[in-house]
Amino acid sequence: MRPTRPTFAARGERRAARRTAPALAALGLTAALAMTATACGPGGDDKADAKPTSSATAGGDSLQIPSDIADQLKKHGIDPDKWKNGEWKNWDKAKWLREAKDFVNPIIAGLWDPDRMRKADKPPQTPVPNDISGDKGVTDPTPAPVKARAQQAPYHQSLPELGKLFFDGPEGSMVCSATVVKDPAHPGKSNMVWTAGHCVHAGAKGGWYRNIAFVPSYNNADLPLAQLKKATREQIAPYGVFWADWAQTSQQWIEGGGPTGGQGAPYDFAVLHVTPEKGKGGKSLEETVGSAMPVDFNAPAVPKIASMTANGYPAAPPYDGQKLYQCKDKPGRLSLDASLPTMYRLGCTMTGGSSGGGWFAAGADGKPALVSNTSIGPVTSGWLAGPRLGKEAKGVYDSVSGKYAGQ
Repeated sequence: MRPTRPTFAARGERRAARRTAPALAALGLTAALAMTATACGPGGDDKADAKPTSSATAGGDSLQIPSDIADQLKKHGIDPDKWKNGEWKNWDKAKWLREAKDFVNPIIAGLWDPDRMRKADKPPQTPVPNDISGDKGVTDPTPAPVKARAQQAPYHQSLPELGKLFFDGPEGSMVCSATVVKDPAHPGKSNMVWTAGHCVHAGAKGGWYRNIAFVPSYNNADLPLAQLKKATREQIAPYGVFWADWAQTSQQWIEGGGPTGGQGAPYDFAVLHVTPEKGKGGKSLEETVGSAMPVDFNAPAVPKIASMTANGYPAAPPYDGQKLYQCKDKPGRLSLDASLPTMYRLGCTMTGGSSGGGWFAAGADGKPALVSNTSIGPVTSGWLAGPRLGKEAKGVYDSVSGKYAGQ
């Protein structure tokens, strides 16, 4: 995805032109995993973001920092008042909270306005070859590309669980895809969202991203880009904006993940607990959208799976990040190292922005379930790979559910 500022866009386009040719010829594991930042991307104007938007400040003090979160900020030497006035833009290593227990995400009402959501893009990514050579584990032949199909509007009718995830990092405003999932502690009233680990945490060399918010059925009416530039927040986010009040990813991603996937790629998943921007009370996220996907942590082996569908909002060319797409293919296996879990791989032309989007298949009980999420893919956009969800993923899921079980 391209940056939103013209000067950055020009530089990004020149970089892409320089990188494409050698990327096609290069082989090797290190280069092969660029899309782990596959689905995210920077945008926004630093000067424009220096202060909260007018909608963010309307009505006075609109930054909601509960006392426990304020205490958590203070524990790390962060002044809540300064955070409210833009200190969240400070990405100094000492200020970038990293450990699982350190996640904080105060709501800034109105921060994700239509313009900021539309412009959110992905940071520069390392080019990757079309396939990986030298893998030690089980890797099936590279799948043929499957052209992503645009979903028919309104998206909510066919995929009510899908949406876009917005967040801020050092490179600017970024975007991924995400899925509403069931919460065993609150049947029918889930506030849990599934995405990729790299959509919430930078991995080995960084910490938690900030201002993480989920928008279910983003651009539900499939408005073209020209109309979106004039669209209201209600048109872009018809079911509201939900902020993450908790996020959790695997320790393997925190310790080994990176811009090209790294050792954390097979553990590149995350679960969020969200709350509506307009305040607690009323309907849950699941009640608001009318559905939530079950998660299968014991999906059948690849040879027994007839097909999987990957869903998301791809934003890198030829896509613009404003429309929902889907790929359907029989999965294959991708092994990055014999010591790491084997990942699923599908033929798919979706690009950056689709990261974190849920992969659906018939679960062990034969019913549709979330069995993976988009994690990595090649610069040539011919396939996507996602983690197989096992005990580590279930541990993250159960932990988030248990944290809010009594609430």
